[in-house]
Amino acid sequence: MSAAMPRADYVASDGVGLTAAIRARRVSARAVTEAALAQIATRGPAVNAFTTVLAERARVDADRVDAALAAGRDAGPLAGLPFAVKDLFDVAGITTLAGSKINRDRPPAERDAHAVAALRHAGAVLVGALNMDEYAYGFTTENAHYGPVRNPHDPTRVAGGSSGGSGAAVGAGLVPLALGSDTNGSVRVPAALCGAFGLKPTYGRVSRAGSALFAGSFDHVGALGRSVRDVTAAFDVMQGPDPEDPVSATRPAEPCLSMLGDGVEGLRIAVLDGHFARGGEPEAFAAVAQVAAALGVSRRVAIPEAHRARAAAMVITASEGANVHLADLKRRPQDFDPLTRDRFLAGALVPAAVYVQAQRFRAWYRGRVAELFGEVDVLLAPTTPCPAPRIGQERILLDGVEVMVRPNLGVYTQPLSFIGLPVLSVPVTAPGSMPLGVQLIGAPFREAHVLRVGALLEAKGVAAAAVSA
Repeated sequence: MSAAMPRADYVASDGVGLTAAIRARRVSARAVTEAALAQIATRGPAVNAFTTVLAERARVDADRVDAALAAGRDAGPLAGLPFAVKDLFDVAGITTLAGSKINRDRPPAERDAHAVAALRHAGAVLVGALNMDEYAYGFTTENAHYGPVRNPHDPTRVAGGSSGGSGAAVGAGLVPLALGSDTNGSVRVPAALCGAFGLKPTYGRVSRAGSALFAGSFDHVGALGRSVRDVTAAFDVMQGPDPEDPVSATRPAEPCLSMLGDGVEGLRIAVLDGHFARGGEPEAFAAVAQVAAALGVSRRVAIPEAHRARAAAMVITASEGANVHLADLKRRPQDFDPLTRDRFLAGALVPAAVYVQAQRFRAWYRGRVAELFGEVDVLLAPTTPCPAPRIGQERILLDGVEVMVRPNLGVYTQPLSFIGLPVLSVPVTAPGSMPLGVQLIGAPFREAHVLRVGALLEAKGVAAAAVSA
């Protein structure tokens, strides 16, 4: 078991498969960890996914897993699984940068964030922290302080954001699992553009304690992985009530991993029309059509006023984000990325009446979507309107209209984050093309529904992680 793990085996295996091999003692956790660290050293600089690599700490954790297994003890359901976290989750002993220059001056975290601690307690091995958009405000991870994250499938293109390092780390085969956060689409967009599976659970389902917030009424903790099993296994160990997060749902944990083989019989599935069927490139809609055909779905439905939901989401997130950083905007404006600073300043000027009206619309919209979920169980929609744009590209032509790249990568994700729905983005890649994603959308607390659909699509070969070796 002490022999080095072949690089090809590491890159090709999902996290749950690696854990099964470790628990069966076919390979050591140390060997798997060394394979991950070798991949990070070899391919990491090309994609610029990591801000911190915790090599020695990872080796200690891996050795602890191997020692437990050698002694006949349970090393946890994720024993030896290498993972990395977006650099807005606290990791004991290192400073939480949140993609910023300002945070460099802050002391190291004293303990791990709730989600990080949950994965480590389950036996997973933390290998480092990941690059991101400054303060999670962006969709491309073109970070002015730490450099752009590069798409593992084409280094001239963006990895998406704001969890761009998480998407690139999975898509480049550096780690099988990464944590991200999702405010307006920040797990799903990089998952789609980098060819990974990305799960955004129901709002409040996974504790945000110990993570740097962007917009408190939107922020979710999510996971990106090489398989549906990976993101489901991570979700299972992270979910559940936590008194340290004031918005944590009180609903008991409902493990989903054992349900993945249940199929989709009895689930009512439909394709989203209207807002979700316009404003994108043909290949984005072709990916949805491919998924719908594999599921035998022809029904189409619409969410009313989804375009207004997106506009209201922009108002609320800009306002809440500006409020979080108001003191630094006054004290150290020169230390922000100018684009981030200007968007926060605009958010600080949003009139209270406009913010309140956006929240009122939010309550109305939530009610209309709840009515729709009385008729369907899972909805299908594109994740992004196009494949990954080029780094530095400011505008893109979508449906004959020239629009700004950064805000419009979230055109299909924002109306869903707006009311905290659980969503799984599954990767669908045509031969010779850049990856795209399709969103599987469920009613609140119905993660099992979207994960079951995702597992079936993966079993059929329609959805598959595009890991760049």
